[in-house]
Amino acid sequence: MRWHSLLLGLPLGLMWLLSSPVWAGVDIARGESLYATCATCHGASAEGQQALSAPRLNHLREVYIVAQLEKFRAGIRGGEGASVSAKQMAPMATVLPDEQALLDVAAYIVSLSSPVSPVTVAGDERLGADYYNQFCGACHGAKAAGNVALNSPVLAGSDDWYLVAQLAAFRSGERGAHAKDRTGRQMRAMAMVLPSEQALSDVTAFIRSLADGAD
Repeated sequence: MRWHSLLLGLPLGLMWLLSSPVWAGVDIARGESLYATCATCHGASAEGQQALSAPRLNHLREVYIVAQLEKFRAGIRGGEGASVSAKQMAPMATVLPDEQALLDVAAYIVSLSSPVSPVTVAGDERLGADYYNQFCGACHGAKAAGNVALNSPVLAGSDDWYLVAQLAAFRSGERGAHAKDRTGRQMRAMAMVLPSEQALSDVTAFIRSLADGAD
């Protein structure tokens, strides 16, 4: 994959790292060892644990996992004004000893698999589809499969409780308010367009429906 043409908007150092030959030389065994710390919250298969506010990770692409770890390490996520769970994640990301470790652990995470989590959010899927097609589909794709070129993650297969929480965090400014979080600010603007808190559940219910039968 031509990483240099797909990583617009990421920190320059991270863009270089993910476009360099080191990405092809990731050490999944090392990633497994590093992930042991993460598994306490995110689960042995990166399936997530709602009780710990730790989302499923194994449906994401490596590049998005690395980008978010980098944001946590840099204080762009999980800093002042962030949610409790984001503040808990920030110091965990700093445990990873070097930039190569981000690549290794991300590669290991995407090698894992688990069923999509059960439905926990009640919403109107029909209304949610309308909201999604108006405000989300252009970046995240008609099937919520994401778009690396637009720095848009996969949404299908995400925990519905986590999607609602993150949309709410974007709307409140707990996420996406940092001056250096360009993609977060873009997402915050889109979340603010949703007309009500119920709309968060509606669009989430639609996104969750896209994952049914996909695992």
